[in-house]
Amino acid sequence: MIGGKRRTALRIETLAIHAGRERDPGSGAVVTPLTMSVSFERDSDGLHRRGYHYSSYGNPNRNGLEKAFAALEGGPVAIAFASGCSAIAAVLRTLKPGDHVLVPADVFQGTIRILRELLPKWGIAYSTVEMTDPEAVGNAFRPNTRMIWVETLSNPLLKVTDLRLISEFARRHGALSVVDNTFVTPILQRPLEDGIDLVVHATTKYIGGHGDVLGGIVVAREPSAVANEIRQIQILEGAVPSPFDCWLVHRGIKTLAYRMRGHSENALKVARELERHPSIEAVHYPGLESHPQYLLAKRQLQGGFGGIVSLKVKGGRELAMAICASVKVFTHASSFGEVESLIQHQASSPTHGTNTGLAENLLRLSIGLENPDDLISDLHNAICTAEESIRRVSQP
Repeated sequence: MIGGKRRTALRIETLAIHAGRERDPGSGAVVTPLTMSVSFERDSDGLHRRGYHYSSYGNPNRNGLEKAFAALEGGPVAIAFASGCSAIAAVLRTLKPGDHVLVPADVFQGTIRILRELLPKWGIAYSTVEMTDPEAVGNAFRPNTRMIWVETLSNPLLKVTDLRLISEFARRHGALSVVDNTFVTPILQRPLEDGIDLVVHATTKYIGGHGDVLGGIVVAREPSAVANEIRQIQILEGAVPSPFDCWLVHRGIKTLAYRMRGHSENALKVARELERHPSIEAVHYPGLESHPQYLLAKRQLQGGFGGIVSLKVKGGRELAMAICASVKVFTHASSFGEVESLIQHQASSPTHGTNTGLAENLLRLSIGLENPDDLISDLHNAICTAEESIRRVSQP
């Protein structure tokens, strides 16, 4: 207590370390033990008073992870999945035949592929819209629209959508609002506080943070029939993460707040440097004053603008691919949110399928926790090497 005022609510850095963790009553272990058992012993009368009976229904590691993430996002219900796509699919499958969902024109390709390739057989339709334009959202909304799916920051162009406007619009029209918060995590953006109904994450990315585990999670703003249905899908379809996967993701949460600040600081330095480079056509990063939603990003994001930078090079696909082949510190790989820096040519990613509509000169950078000057030097050197290689090939 300082100055006569008592604070009882824990701040997010403290929650990240302590939420969902219990000391082992047998050993007193400070680090949560890994519980690998599939089944759990009944009491003498056949009941399960210790709370567990079969691991697809509940496991100490998964329950701890769900409690921790609910605390981080500020919602009462969190439901963990085996991957980000399984979490996305579970939310979308709460729609009924004849329903329609609005999604951003710029969105994770896995989301679009689920909508395009899997859900039509269930009679569920979708359409894309420029989600940053409230008028466009209003014009695209249909009488049978039951869900507005938002991705902010968007993948890969890092557009920023006003969450308060979307949540209010959805509520007025009887639709569910959903936000994919993977790019910035609850450390930098808290959609539930802006009235969003459901938040989705691929915990594979920043939450796990080390590129060694798959996972996904859904957090609800309040207990509801939809949240119950998502839980039922998790259990009955067996889309659950293993105890070890939960343990790894939960461990990653401990350092999340400080990693996100480091990623954000490095990304801003890299973005500012790239914006001045003569071989770069455009840099997409919400922390730059040139970003079209910069002022909204300053209001909606807290403590940083995230660790992803997207850029378009002036030399088209040839130069973009040559840069990927020339980096030394960055790794050309499909993912983001790891401590190591990654570079990806989006249009050629095998995870995206075909007909992505992505620009051939677009590169996405996942800025890691290396020294930012080393990252900037690596990009400068890679661009020079790539341009020189192309010149040599083109000379008669």
